[in-house]
Amino acid sequence: MTESDNGNELSAKPAVEQSYIGALEKQRALYKRTLFVVSVSQIFGGAGLAAGVTVGALLAQQMLGTDAFAGIPTALFTLGSAGAALFVGRLSQKFGRRTGLTAGFMLGGVGAIGVILAAIINSVLLLFGSLLVYGAGTATNLQARYAGTDLANRKQRATAISTTMVFTTFGAVAGPNLVNVMGDFALSIGVPALAGPFILAAAAYILAGLVLFIMLRPDPLVIARMLEESNEKLSNLEDMATTVPIGNKRGIIVGATIMVLTQMVMVAIMTMTPVHMRDYGHDLGAVGLVIGFHIGAMYLPSLFTGVLVDKLGRTAMSIVSGMTLLSAGLIAAFAPGDSTVLLVIALSLLGLGWNFGLISGTALIVDSTEASTRAQTQGTVDVLIALSGAAGGVLSGMIVAGSSYLALSISGGILSLLLIPVVMGSRRGEK
Repeated sequence: MTESDNGNELSAKPAVEQSYIGALEKQRALYKRTLFVVSVSQIFGGAGLAAGVTVGALLAQQMLGTDAFAGIPTALFTLGSAGAALFVGRLSQKFGRRTGLTAGFMLGGVGAIGVILAAIINSVLLLFGSLLVYGAGTATNLQARYAGTDLANRKQRATAISTTMVFTTFGAVAGPNLVNVMGDFALSIGVPALAGPFILAAAAYILAGLVLFIMLRPDPLVIARMLEESNEKLSNLEDMATTVPIGNKRGIIVGATIMVLTQMVMVAIMTMTPVHMRDYGHDLGAVGLVIGFHIGAMYLPSLFTGVLVDKLGRTAMSIVSGMTLLSAGLIAAFAPGDSTVLLVIALSLLGLGWNFGLISGTALIVDSTEASTRAQTQGTVDVLIALSGAAGGVLSGMIVAGSSYLALSISGGILSLLLIPVVMGSRRGEK
């Protein structure tokens, strides 16, 4: 199916959707409503993604009996998120955000249920297959950030992205800190303790999908495309419509590169931190605490980050991202293995650097696309992000097994410095 065909499907104008053309107050109200609905779904989505981050590597270590492949779960659900990102992006392009995001979260819930079953019957094959499907929740949780930008103007985009992301914090921080509680609950019903967080993930992803399916009406992407098509005749809609040419490939490449690098560094160090901590005798509560701070730092600063990205620019904040990730890598590398405090600081900086890079890169992608192609382009970019995370997950276990956590952390910090020459090239095109 061609982009034109997709455009025709989304351009069918029911009376309710047509009523938004020329109605600026209705558009602003829908923009605020969309941010609210997506934010609610992100609370549940954040709780869902935390399970794989917190205990995925530990579950594999337990089932496989070696640290060498402990990075595989992160790689698998990240790889699964790559395929899901493409699927959700294309589904959203064809039918709207509501359909694409709902389907993605539901798939993530099914994958989490599969992980639970794999732990019960001790099936590594089912575990790996289920983690691939579970990755759909991760992809959808990230793609939901785009929904809030469909009706935002250029000066609102980074703030819109960050508003939805900041609500992810509530679920994402709660998830890791419920590891022991969910572990005890799992044991009480005859399920291995490490599968407990995936019980929470299954329920959270399914609830996120239901929230979007029921409440995301009318669809913001459908309305954005209608406004875009009417823009030539209704000039007073310029403030709410995207006017950047479709062909801004340079901005797309720079934005994608920023997010790919930050994702790879973040996933690599994050994946092996729980294993590193367990090797030094930390219990699951301490692991959950460190990962909770990490995920909190990934999302909680978002509202301020969005304002900074809109005010200071995409380039400046991307450079700050690289420097923050470097600091995280160095602190993680040289922190004593038994120091929970220093690991909290390192992983918090790791999450913060990722936050800066993701919002800056996402804003560049939105700046460089228009509604007629946006969802599909965003899905394709998120595939690259997911693949980079998968690579980081796989390589992290191999690097630690072949060398050390110190070598992994230093390598990640140095790699993040590549952001600086990459984003300097975008300065000329930034407003």
